[in-house]
Amino acid sequence: MELDTTHPLRSSAAAAAVLSACTNGVLLVDASVAAFPILDVNPAFCQLSGRTPEQLIGTSASVLGSAEDSESGGPFGAALAQVAAGGASASLLLRVGGASGSAPWCRWTISAVPGEDEGGTPRQLVCIAENVSELHEQQALLAHLSTHDALTGLANRSLFNERLHAAMARARQHADGVAVLCLALDGFNLINESLGYVAGDQLLISVAMRVQGCMRPQDTLSRHGGNEFVLVLDEIDSTAQVQAVCEHIVRVIGAPFPVIGQSLHAGCSIGIARYPQDADDGVTLLRYADMALTHALGLGGNQLQFFTPEMNQRTTERAQMEAALRIALIEGQLQLQYQPVAELQQGAICALEALVRWQHPVMGLIPAGRFIPLAEAAGLTTALGYWSLRRAMEDMVTWRTAGLAPVRVAINLSPKQFRDAALPQAVADALASSSIAPRQLSLEITEAALMQDLHASDATLAQLKALGIGLTLDDFGTGYSSLNHLKRFPLDLVKIDCGLTGNIVTGADDAALVKTIISMAHHLGIEVAAEGVETEAQCDFLRRNMCDQIQGYFLAKPCDREEVAGMLAARHAIPPHLLRIQKQPRTLLLVDDEQNIVSALKRLLRRDGYQILSANSGQEGLDVLAANAVDVIVSDQRMPGMIGADFLRAAKGLYPDTIRIMLSGYTELQSVTDAVNEGAIFKFLTKPWDDEQLRTHIAEAFRLKEIADDNERLNLELRTANHELAAANRRMEDVLRQKQQQITRDEISLNVARELLQFVPLAVIGLDDDGMVAFVNDAAERMFRRNGAILGNEAEIVLPELFPDGLAPSGSHQVDIDGRCYQVVAHPMGAKSQSRGSLFSISVCEETE
Repeated sequence: MELDTTHPLRSSAAAAAVLSACTNGVLLVDASVAAFPILDVNPAFCQLSGRTPEQLIGTSASVLGSAEDSESGGPFGAALAQVAAGGASASLLLRVGGASGSAPWCRWTISAVPGEDEGGTPRQLVCIAENVSELHEQQALLAHLSTHDALTGLANRSLFNERLHAAMARARQHADGVAVLCLALDGFNLINESLGYVAGDQLLISVAMRVQGCMRPQDTLSRHGGNEFVLVLDEIDSTAQVQAVCEHIVRVIGAPFPVIGQSLHAGCSIGIARYPQDADDGVTLLRYADMALTHALGLGGNQLQFFTPEMNQRTTERAQMEAALRIALIEGQLQLQYQPVAELQQGAICALEALVRWQHPVMGLIPAGRFIPLAEAAGLTTALGYWSLRRAMEDMVTWRTAGLAPVRVAINLSPKQFRDAALPQAVADALASSSIAPRQLSLEITEAALMQDLHASDATLAQLKALGIGLTLDDFGTGYSSLNHLKRFPLDLVKIDCGLTGNIVTGADDAALVKTIISMAHHLGIEVAAEGVETEAQCDFLRRNMCDQIQGYFLAKPCDREEVAGMLAARHAIPPHLLRIQKQPRTLLLVDDEQNIVSALKRLLRRDGYQILSANSGQEGLDVLAANAVDVIVSDQRMPGMIGADFLRAAKGLYPDTIRIMLSGYTELQSVTDAVNEGAIFKFLTKPWDDEQLRTHIAEAFRLKEIADDNERLNLELRTANHELAAANRRMEDVLRQKQQQITRDEISLNVARELLQFVPLAVIGLDDDGMVAFVNDAAERMFRRNGAILGNEAEIVLPELFPDGLAPSGSHQVDIDGRCYQVVAHPMGAKSQSRGSLFSISVCEETE
């Protein structure tokens, strides 16, 4: 059959209809002419190319495969020539060249039309174009994502590795250097938790843009996930060049970021490794840069750290220790020791703090300061915490079985364990399984852990408090130390950190801060314990300033379960003279650099019954004061190292309750006058002295001191009573709050029950113990609407139908209401709850045949 040359593709009506409906572009090409002119096209191809049939028919098909193809060349023209020469069908992926600005991608199939000329070559070719633009774009996107970070558009780990290897190859060729920088944002997790992931993502995008602005075209910035970026600095010739780039990045990131309407500040830490100085392969170079970053973060953040070989050694040791710690948890190498805590009113041991120790089979006893940071980095603190809780409960059961008096045990919670949603239930289970009274358990939490999420902390503390256990704020004075936090959280005890306790007898600032903490907590009804008490002088200071409890080596070192049992059985306690309220012996301190003067004064004053201490210099005198409770000080003026006026001035600052007398043969008027005016000197006496006059002055000083002591003792008793009252008020508030919460829950439950009973199809009536109607559902109101007001009235009067023969109903009986039989069932309340009264259900009697 001859083809219609006017419309070759439309040789029949059926063919024309099929081609018009076809979604793929189809065109017919003359294969007998080298330019491959187009003979015919279908509508779909016109739409793909953006041209009309008149614009296409007669033009060369070669230019359609791609806008860049020339009439004589290009992939599409070559494919046409191949098929026209008698070759097999061709398939290729090319854009459709045309007038439109965005030519679609098409999969082309070129085939010969049956029918050959005398030379055996096809006369016509048919070209089919399938639009695959969407698929091509998806494949292009996947290809891009395989090498780039989806959030920031930066290179990902795969592309980073390629560029790092290429940079190292160029460096080997040109004798240059390469630097790898690992960068992490400081505090990024807090931003994510407080402002949400949207804000975190915006911050990461902004950081990526700023860091890119610090780099050269040949450098590479990549994101490896989270808040970690990795950079390749190419063509590096010095360490100073790397440091300058890093410092510039730190400054740029340190500027505020506008994120979701807020101004955020985010520092960064950078770890740096260099090629070829540190490593000669990319994997090791990246690992070393990451080690340096870890070291920078460990220094507190906002740091630059170049890799050193010592870091690799520490990392290896750390990995080995972490693996050993995991084994220790499984094989029982861990043990608990307990450090006693004593109260200062009676002196007895009132609590024990549980401390984890690691008894390694080879390395021996490993201190907590060495392995606890390892546990935190490895995510093992929660497991350690729960192990400590279980083991402490076992030890408490052992002491109870031995007949020892119960003592409270405090368990330290890590921030991660405190945030564990399973914590309250785990504590409840441990108490239940051991039958230990909740008041014998206390949990210690640091202020930093509470501050990570205030609302979550409120909820967790409320759940723990509801169990009846004690809650302690640990290490107070080292972090936020906020009065608002003491008011906000349901705390029973505040522990003053040992960093403050160590300086209370020598440092006026720390002494003032400790006094403030004690007063602040007591006004809120919270008890105070001081950690790190190592000397009698520290204990005496805390006693005099109303501290409730002490803990430290002065009382006892941490000891094992058996040693604790021995201490409890022996009733180990603080010495009586260090209790909060007691009468001290009269103590006199003599300070003079001439030993014969000191000896003469001792002989004179010994008859008056004083406890006499002595020192030969001002510094010795301060040391004696730090170790002993002194009432009266008698000091010489001219002494080597520190004159008497300066010594007494220092004594006044540290021990203001002492009475200070100067006894000197030299009258340096100005220094003495200044000391008197400052209140550092009570009296100035001259040498040689009159024995009786000196004895009289010293006796007067002791009388004044005893009056002050009596006032202080009364003040302590009053403050103790006030503190106990504040604590009782706090406990009462807790009880009232819990009762109110229970009432609220009961009211909610009651309202739910009332609402449910309204939907019951039966008539339901509730009576209280006195037979008054307390509840009527809608069905009952409709049934007894003729009886008038029912609620609040006596049931026998307003509902006589329920009381056959005037007797109180019990069980089940039938009554007639409005000529219809009803079954009345009385349900006594209180068998399975604390409710009282009766509930009546009234239903229609079942009909019997």
